[in-house]
Amino acid sequence: MNTKQEILTKITNSGLVAVVRADSSEKAKRITEACLNGGVAAIEITYTVPGATDVIKELANEFKQDIILGAGTILDSETARIAILAGAQYIVSPYLEENTARLCNRYQVPYMPGIMTIEGAVKALETGADLLKVFPGELLGPKVVTAIKGPIPQANLMPTGGVSLDNVEDWIDAGAVAVGAGGSLIGKPDVDGYASITETAKQFIEKIKAARYH
Repeated sequence: MNTKQEILTKITNSGLVAVVRADSSEKAKRITEACLNGGVAAIEITYTVPGATDVIKELANEFKQDIILGAGTILDSETARIAILAGAQYIVSPYLEENTARLCNRYQVPYMPGIMTIEGAVKALETGADLLKVFPGELLGPKVVTAIKGPIPQANLMPTGGVSLDNVEDWIDAGAVAVGAGGSLIGKPDVDGYASITETAKQFIEKIKAARYH
Protein backbone atom coordinates (compact mmCIF):
# COMPACT_ATOMS: atom_id res chain seq x y z
CA MET A 1 0.00 0.00 0.00
CA ASN A 2 1.36 3.41 -0.98
CA THR A 3 1.53 6.06 1.74
CA LYS A 4 0.11 9.52 1.18
CA GLN A 5 3.58 10.94 0.53
CA GLU A 6 4.49 8.14 -1.88
CA ILE A 7 1.34 8.79 -3.90
CA LEU A 8 2.05 12.53 -4.13
CA THR A 9 5.70 11.89 -5.04
CA LYS A 10 4.76 9.50 -7.85
CA ILE A 11 2.29 12.00 -9.29
CA THR A 12 4.71 14.92 -9.17
CA ASN A 13 7.63 12.85 -10.50
CA SER A 14 5.64 11.82 -13.57
CA GLY A 15 3.86 15.17 -13.79
CA LEU A 16 0.81 13.79 -15.59
CA VAL A 17 -2.63 12.71 -14.33
CA ALA A 18 -5.03 11.22 -16.90
CA VAL A 19 -8.62 12.36 -16.33
CA VAL A 20 -10.83 9.54 -17.59
CA ARG A 21 -14.43 9.96 -18.59
CA ALA A 22 -15.55 6.69 -20.19
CA ASP A 23 -19.04 5.29 -20.68
CA SER A 24 -18.14 1.74 -19.62
CA SER A 25 -15.72 -0.04 -17.29
CA GLU A 26 -14.29 -1.95 -20.25
CA LYS A 27 -13.39 1.28 -22.02
CA ALA A 28 -11.98 2.75 -18.79
CA LYS A 29 -9.77 -0.34 -18.41
CA ARG A 30 -8.44 -0.05 -21.96
CA ILE A 31 -7.74 3.67 -21.49
CA THR A 32 -5.94 2.94 -18.20
CA GLU A 33 -3.78 0.28 -19.83
CA ALA A 34 -2.90 2.64 -22.71
CA CYS A 35 -1.98 5.43 -20.24
CA LEU A 36 0.12 3.02 -18.18
CA ASN A 37 2.02 1.96 -21.31
CA GLY A 38 2.71 5.63 -22.01
CA GLY A 39 4.23 6.28 -18.58
CA VAL A 40 1.29 8.03 -16.89
CA ALA A 41 1.59 7.76 -13.09
CA ALA A 42 -2.01 8.41 -12.11
CA ILE A 43 -5.53 7.86 -13.42
CA GLU A 44 -8.51 9.86 -12.19
CA ILE A 45 -11.89 8.19 -12.74
CA THR A 46 -14.51 10.92 -12.63
CA TYR A 47 -17.84 10.36 -10.94
CA THR A 48 -19.55 11.51 -14.12
CA VAL A 49 -18.71 7.99 -15.43
CA PRO A 50 -21.69 5.62 -15.17
CA GLY A 51 -21.03 3.15 -12.34
CA ALA A 52 -17.80 4.93 -11.39
CA THR A 53 -17.51 3.03 -8.09
CA ASP A 54 -17.57 -0.33 -9.87
CA VAL A 55 -15.06 0.96 -12.44
CA ILE A 56 -12.69 1.97 -9.63
CA LYS A 57 -13.11 -1.45 -7.97
CA GLU A 58 -12.29 -3.27 -11.21
CA LEU A 59 -9.30 -1.03 -12.00
CA ALA A 60 -8.02 -1.37 -8.42
CA ASN A 61 -8.10 -5.15 -8.72
CA GLU A 62 -6.29 -5.11 -12.03
CA PHE A 63 -3.89 -2.15 -11.93
CA LYS A 64 -3.40 -0.98 -8.33
CA GLN A 65 0.18 -2.26 -8.18
CA ASP A 66 1.07 -0.39 -11.37
CA ILE A 67 -0.73 2.95 -11.31
CA ILE A 68 -2.07 5.46 -8.78
CA LEU A 69 -5.85 5.34 -8.99
CA GLY A 70 -8.00 8.30 -7.99
CA ALA A 71 -11.61 9.45 -7.99
CA GLY A 72 -12.61 12.80 -9.46
CA THR A 73 -15.62 15.15 -9.56
CA ILE A 74 -16.23 14.31 -5.88
CA LEU A 75 -18.80 16.74 -4.46
CA ASP A 76 -19.29 15.37 -0.93
CA SER A 77 -17.59 13.31 1.75
CA GLU A 78 -20.05 10.42 1.41
CA THR A 79 -19.01 9.82 -2.20
CA ALA A 80 -15.34 10.26 -1.24
CA ARG A 81 -15.62 7.50 1.39
CA ILE A 82 -17.35 5.16 -1.07
CA ALA A 83 -14.59 5.80 -3.64
CA ILE A 84 -11.82 5.19 -1.07
CA LEU A 85 -13.43 1.92 0.01
CA ALA A 86 -13.63 0.92 -3.66
CA GLY A 87 -9.87 1.45 -4.04
CA ALA A 88 -9.33 5.15 -4.85
CA GLN A 89 -5.94 6.31 -3.57
CA TYR A 90 -6.60 10.04 -3.93
CA ILE A 91 -9.67 12.28 -4.19
CA VAL A 92 -10.22 15.23 -6.55
CA SER A 93 -13.00 17.82 -6.30
CA PRO A 94 -13.86 20.67 -8.69
CA TYR A 95 -13.89 23.02 -5.66
CA LEU A 96 -12.90 22.95 -1.99
CA GLU A 97 -15.36 20.79 -0.03
CA GLU A 98 -14.29 20.98 3.60
CA ASN A 99 -16.01 17.82 4.87
CA THR A 100 -14.26 15.88 2.11
CA ALA A 101 -10.95 17.49 3.10
CA ARG A 102 -11.48 16.39 6.73
CA LEU A 103 -12.40 12.86 5.69
CA CYS A 104 -9.30 12.56 3.51
CA ASN A 105 -7.09 13.87 6.31
CA ARG A 106 -8.67 11.34 8.70
CA TYR A 107 -7.69 8.45 6.44
CA GLN A 108 -4.46 10.06 5.17
CA VAL A 109 -5.64 10.07 1.56
CA PRO A 110 -4.38 12.93 -0.66
CA TYR A 111 -7.08 15.51 -1.41
CA MET A 112 -6.90 17.77 -4.47
CA PRO A 113 -9.59 20.49 -4.52
CA GLY A 114 -10.19 22.86 -7.40
CA ILE A 115 -9.18 26.49 -6.85
CA MET A 116 -9.19 29.64 -9.00
CA THR A 117 -8.01 32.41 -6.68
CA ILE A 118 -5.41 33.33 -4.06
CA GLU A 119 -8.12 33.14 -1.39
CA GLY A 120 -9.17 29.69 -2.64
CA ALA A 121 -5.57 28.48 -2.56
CA VAL A 122 -5.04 29.68 1.03
CA LYS A 123 -8.29 28.11 2.23
CA ALA A 124 -7.40 24.82 0.56
CA LEU A 125 -3.95 24.79 2.18
CA GLU A 126 -5.52 25.52 5.57
CA THR A 127 -7.68 22.39 5.25
CA GLY A 128 -4.56 20.29 4.61
CA ALA A 129 -4.93 19.89 0.84
CA ASP A 130 -1.64 18.71 -0.64
CA LEU A 131 -2.04 19.41 -4.34
CA LEU A 132 -4.29 22.22 -5.56
CA LYS A 133 -6.13 21.66 -8.82
CA VAL A 134 -6.14 24.94 -10.78
CA PHE A 135 -9.52 24.62 -12.45
CA PRO A 136 -10.83 25.37 -15.01
CA GLY A 137 -7.41 25.83 -16.59
CA GLU A 138 -8.73 26.93 -19.98
CA LEU A 139 -10.35 30.02 -18.42
CA LEU A 140 -7.26 31.03 -16.46
CA GLY A 141 -4.20 30.15 -18.56
CA PRO A 142 -0.64 29.46 -17.31
CA LYS A 143 -0.17 32.98 -15.93
CA VAL A 144 -2.54 32.13 -13.05
CA VAL A 145 0.06 29.66 -11.72
CA THR A 146 2.72 32.36 -11.62
CA ALA A 147 0.23 34.78 -10.03
CA ILE A 148 -0.72 32.36 -7.24
CA LYS A 149 2.84 31.21 -6.56
CA GLY A 150 4.00 34.82 -6.16
CA PRO A 151 2.42 35.31 -2.72
CA ILE A 152 2.06 31.56 -1.98
CA PRO A 153 5.24 29.87 -3.24
CA GLN A 154 4.56 26.79 -1.08
CA ALA A 155 1.38 25.92 -3.03
CA ASN A 156 1.70 22.82 -5.22
CA LEU A 157 -0.46 23.52 -8.26
CA MET A 158 -1.87 21.12 -10.84
CA PRO A 159 -3.82 22.78 -13.67
CA THR A 160 -6.63 20.71 -15.17
CA GLY A 161 -8.72 21.65 -18.20
CA GLY A 162 -7.21 23.35 -21.20
CA VAL A 163 -3.85 21.56 -20.85
CA SER A 164 -2.61 20.27 -24.20
CA LEU A 165 0.60 19.21 -25.94
CA ASP A 166 0.79 22.76 -27.31
CA ASN A 167 0.86 24.47 -23.91
CA VAL A 168 1.94 21.88 -21.30
CA GLU A 169 5.48 23.32 -21.24
CA ASP A 170 4.04 26.77 -20.51
CA TRP A 171 2.18 25.40 -17.48
CA ILE A 172 5.31 23.67 -16.14
CA ASP A 173 7.44 26.77 -16.82
CA ALA A 174 4.90 28.82 -14.84
CA GLY A 175 5.47 26.58 -11.80
CA ALA A 176 2.92 23.74 -12.00
CA VAL A 177 4.19 20.54 -10.33
CA ALA A 178 1.90 18.35 -12.49
CA VAL A 179 -0.95 18.67 -14.97
CA GLY A 180 -4.27 16.91 -15.42
CA ALA A 181 -5.25 16.08 -18.99
CA GLY A 182 -8.53 14.63 -20.20
CA GLY A 183 -9.72 15.09 -23.77
CA SER A 184 -6.33 16.30 -25.03
CA LEU A 185 -4.74 13.05 -23.79
CA ILE A 186 -7.51 10.49 -24.25
CA GLY A 187 -8.91 11.84 -27.54
CA LYS A 188 -11.37 9.54 -29.29
CA PRO A 189 -10.06 5.99 -28.85
CA ASP A 190 -13.07 4.51 -30.66
CA VAL A 191 -11.92 6.38 -33.75
CA ASP A 192 -8.15 6.72 -33.35
CA GLY A 193 -7.42 3.53 -31.39
CA TYR A 194 -5.98 3.10 -27.90
CA ALA A 195 -2.36 3.12 -29.09
CA SER A 196 -2.83 6.84 -29.85
CA ILE A 197 -3.34 7.44 -26.10
CA THR A 198 -0.04 5.73 -25.32
CA GLU A 199 1.75 7.83 -27.91
CA THR A 200 0.17 11.09 -26.70
CA ALA A 201 1.05 10.24 -23.08
CA LYS A 202 4.69 9.71 -24.03
CA GLN A 203 4.73 13.10 -25.79
CA PHE A 204 3.17 14.80 -22.74
CA ILE A 205 5.79 13.30 -20.41
CA GLU A 206 8.66 14.19 -22.75
CA LYS A 207 7.46 17.81 -22.86
CA ILE A 208 7.06 17.94 -19.09
CA LYS A 209 10.63 16.67 -18.63
CA ALA A 210 11.93 19.11 -21.24
CA ALA A 211 10.24 22.03 -19.48
CA ARG A 212 11.62 20.99 -16.09
CA TYR A 213 15.20 20.52 -17.16
CA HIS A 214 15.81 23.07 -19.90
